[in-house]
Amino acid sequence: MQVRAARPPRPPDFVRPDRGLRAVRCEAAAMDTLLRGARVIDPGTTFDGDADVLVRDGRIAALGPDLAVPDGADVLDVAGLVVGPGFVDLHSHVHSIAGQRLQAMDGVTTALDLEAGLMPVAAAYANAAREGRPLNYGFSASWGTARAQAHLGIEPDARFETGLALLGEPQWQRSSSPRELAHWLSLLERELGDGALGIGILLGYAPRTDPAELTAVARLAASAGAPTYTHVRELVEADPTTPVDGSEELMIAAAETGAAMHHCHVNSTSRRHVDRVLAMLDRSRASGSRMTVEAYPYGAGSTGVGAYFLAPERLGAWGIGPSSIVMVETGERIENETRLREIRASDPGAECIVEFLDERDPADREVLHQALAFPDAIVASDAMPLMWGGGVLDTRDWPLPPGAGTHPRTSGTFAKSLRTMVRETGTWTWLEAFRRCSFLPARVLDEVAPGAAAKGHLGIGADADLVVLDPDRISDAATYLDATRPSVGVQHLLVGGVPVVRDGDLLTDAYPGKALRGEPR
Repeated sequence: MQVRAARPPRPPDFVRPDRGLRAVRCEAAAMDTLLRGARVIDPGTTFDGDADVLVRDGRIAALGPDLAVPDGADVLDVAGLVVGPGFVDLHSHVHSIAGQRLQAMDGVTTALDLEAGLMPVAAAYANAAREGRPLNYGFSASWGTARAQAHLGIEPDARFETGLALLGEPQWQRSSSPRELAHWLSLLERELGDGALGIGILLGYAPRTDPAELTAVARLAASAGAPTYTHVRELVEADPTTPVDGSEELMIAAAETGAAMHHCHVNSTSRRHVDRVLAMLDRSRASGSRMTVEAYPYGAGSTGVGAYFLAPERLGAWGIGPSSIVMVETGERIENETRLREIRASDPGAECIVEFLDERDPADREVLHQALAFPDAIVASDAMPLMWGGGVLDTRDWPLPPGAGTHPRTSGTFAKSLRTMVRETGTWTWLEAFRRCSFLPARVLDEVAPGAAAKGHLGIGADADLVVLDPDRISDAATYLDATRPSVGVQHLLVGGVPVVRDGDLLTDAYPGKALRGEPR
């Protein structure tokens, strides 16, 4: 895998986070929109056939052959293209206009940060609404930030970058005292009341905590009717001294509490042990546990370099070394343990790419394929923030100014999944692809968020979050060398009936994204 060298100086027209982003509003289009002559796929009804789709007031108004054209309607000739519900990404850490635009070009209409979450969630929603978003958005309650507040007295600021910076602080990662446990559980309960879409649990970043604490979180989630989304602690193969096998722990908690528990990026936490983990998941679901799972189609992950599992003494357990780690902002490939320790100490929140599987190796490609092919596995990106250096994280310019660093999964997860699983291998039908990218992720949210019921399908009255793609061209374009190249093949994208992509071009004045909020019982 190649990664770019140091990036050129940033141009002068960026927006710095401390200056805020100019609020721009995009009102819903007043006219009706008729998509004429497409192959329409609705995973909600399993319909797959030629039809027209009529959009009115941000919702699906009619679906069928040869629909009449309403007066003044905007008619899109989409013959030869595929129309389906826009993709619902349960795992996106891009809280920026620039990042959401890349995801729009990848077919995403709803981008949610549920694995990590943000705190306070009310501020996260308010920030997104004030700045404007191309896509729908939402957040979980942040387990890690709640622990940091209870253990360290840190006041949260609803910024993902602040959470990354905490990775080098061991005090939030230890087991809690009874008083601390009660404190951060109460914070999570408050966040659920403020609209969080469940609880995001970064257990892999605090893997020595008492397993009873996860059970306590699961009980809270079950009582609120809210899912959990977990980056599991290490597997026994990687750490025989772990308090409990990470994936098995999740299934035990689901069985004991009845909570709906979502296993994040099973590909990157299981790696070459994915057979065992998926078999456990299969047994857990067969026994009645409410377990869901997600995967992405890349052999490298991305996180803050200060993560517990990137300590030099931990790398050998996964068969990697310091040179498997590449810093996103500078392009530096870590030379040795000494250099890794230096960076972890000086900037633990610095974003890095971690090579854990070699996509050029057929055996490793099969591991990724297994995770995506697993029955009911959901596609989720784990999209990461864009970084230009100098603290710049966002811009309204499009095309994006050069020099931004991120992981290619930010730009290409869904198109790459479609390319590999539908076009190249035929593992999924198009109907199955939309089920995994749109329908199933929306259903994870049904109990906690009433608004989710209108997403992921094309029923009459459903939200007009639509992707129109070219089935012969859809493909990722981003690489590790150039991670911000937009995917190709998304011809139109509507969010709440408002065009965000039209004729393959992104519309830079479109900010129709709306909040998806939780309502705990």
